[in-house]
Amino acid sequence: MPDPLLRLQNLSKRFETPNGFLKKPRSMLAVRDVSLSIARGEVVGVVGESGCGKSTLARLALCLLEPSGGSVSFDGADLTGLRARELRRMRQRMTMVFQDPYSSLDPRYRIADAVAEPFAVQGLPVPAGRIAELLSKVGLPASMADSYPHQLSGGQRQRVGIARALALNPDFVVLDEPTASLDVSIQAQIIALIQGLQADLGLTYLFISHDLGLVRYFCTRIVVMYLGAVVEELPDPQAAPRHPYTATLLASTFAPDPAERKQLSELTDEVPSAFDLPKGCAFAGRCPKVTERCRVTVPQLSDGEHPVACFYPL
Repeated sequence: MPDPLLRLQNLSKRFETPNGFLKKPRSMLAVRDVSLSIARGEVVGVVGESGCGKSTLARLALCLLEPSGGSVSFDGADLTGLRARELRRMRQRMTMVFQDPYSSLDPRYRIADAVAEPFAVQGLPVPAGRIAELLSKVGLPASMADSYPHQLSGGQRQRVGIARALALNPDFVVLDEPTASLDVSIQAQIIALIQGLQADLGLTYLFISHDLGLVRYFCTRIVVMYLGAVVEELPDPQAAPRHPYTATLLASTFAPDPAERKQLSELTDEVPSAFDLPKGCAFAGRCPKVTERCRVTVPQLSDGEHPVACFYPL
């Protein structure tokens, strides 16, 4: 079996809060001991509630954040051990499409300048006709190169963000909730666009979302996170969930009758604070299958084709 394009090994990220007046400093593990391998050409989805560590994991994967522990390897190279210049060169092959198309573009830059920004960062010349080519790839006219972001709709801005991400012909693209701030009809267009680009260019995607329904439609494999840790990996998007948390996410997304829908708000407790995680399973206080064992011992992610971190999987 060939080596994965991206490998995250025991990756963790701790954030420290400064101590204010009469307050002690606090720390939280936003990502807790995550290991994940992504093969070339895969579309891997990472799903979970807001604050579960999805976006932090994405930034760790691109080395935009320095991990507190663990390693990131890309195409066999350990990125966490590279010098700044070497890492910048490697980043030509890795890129990101951000969630908010309004804040991700500098309002002072023309669209041509925004799309050409990766070349400037790498100190490379912009090939003749490249800007028009990139705009065409994402379904925008070449004449839009002279426009400014405020003259574009949200969907058009996100297409510009995708064009910018493709500027240096990357192999790996992180999509951080790229449709979350768009209207439903525009969301469908953007998903169709990134699906077509993946097929045409052979891209590898890490797709971050809180929408399990969208992830099941778009991705080839699904990773479920809860409070910084992976609690389940679905080897197939249509696989039946084994973790109670995944089952709850699925039920709240897909039940056609609201009366039959098991909403997250109906779970037995609130989400624990990331600054004060419980001793055992982080999901224990909300889980309908909880036992005393769950409250004192942290379940580990199992091996096999369908890993799950639960003592009593479904």
